[in-house]
Amino acid sequence: MILRAMAAEDIPEGLRLCRASGWNQLAEDWRLFIDSPGSGGVLMERAGNVLGTAAYIRYDALAWIAMMLVDPAERGTGLGAQLLAAALASLADAPCVGLDATPAGERLYRRFGFVGDYGLIRTKAIVESSRFSASGGFARRMLKSDLPAVCRMDREVFGADRGRLLAALLARSPECAWVASHAAGLRGYTFGRAGHLYHQLGPIIAMDAATARDLVTNCLRQFHGREFAIDVPALGGEWVDFLKSAGFVEERRFVRMFLREHVHPGTPAHQYAICGPEFA
Repeated sequence: MILRAMAAEDIPEGLRLCRASGWNQLAEDWRLFIDSPGSGGVLMERAGNVLGTAAYIRYDALAWIAMMLVDPAERGTGLGAQLLAAALASLADAPCVGLDATPAGERLYRRFGFVGDYGLIRTKAIVESSRFSASGGFARRMLKSDLPAVCRMDREVFGADRGRLLAALLARSPECAWVASHAAGLRGYTFGRAGHLYHQLGPIIAMDAATARDLVTNCLRQFHGREFAIDVPALGGEWVDFLKSAGFVEERRFVRMFLREHVHPGTPAHQYAICGPEFA
């Protein structure tokens, strides 16, 4: 078996493993890992067949590990541990390394020194626009000229610079990008993207729950009949209750983990939805 760095021409194999695991990613998602500075991925292959992958992306002080995929026929052989070790070796200089773990993967990550920080709930719904009545708030479609202010706020709330990712999300799915602002300045924003199986809405960043509701209401009322996932930090019941009232149901849970003694940046209380487990 050969362990090597991933390249753009390996993306179809990454997508094959995504489909085998029922994951939602598109080629554009993989390309962000390959093309972002200091980021990338590793794969294991045998006789030219890709058996597993691990990818990582850097947001200056924060590094994120994702796309941990092993061919179903090769699971239980230790490939996941080899791929994770290779990804961590590439991030040895990162001040903070995190990931989102499923229950199936959590035991492996704990072996490598990751500890749980807080839970995440995947909620899903087929949007019914009648549940999202017109809001009297301050939400509107995001413009490209809004990006500098959005990135400044995101740097403060998320705790690291992911401006490249946010610009890519705006370019890919402008219909999912909304901001809420008034005379006092920016109060929140949301992004989203299409996927292989469903749309993902997030990140949703807001100064308060009312702003988050305003953003989601105005964004989703245009998507009647589309399936959406929103991955929500399990930090407060009021927000989850609002999503349930809009038809979202819990599908599964993750746990957000960081390497032991790594102090993660940001303010989770203002993060009403993550971008997704692959992008933090």
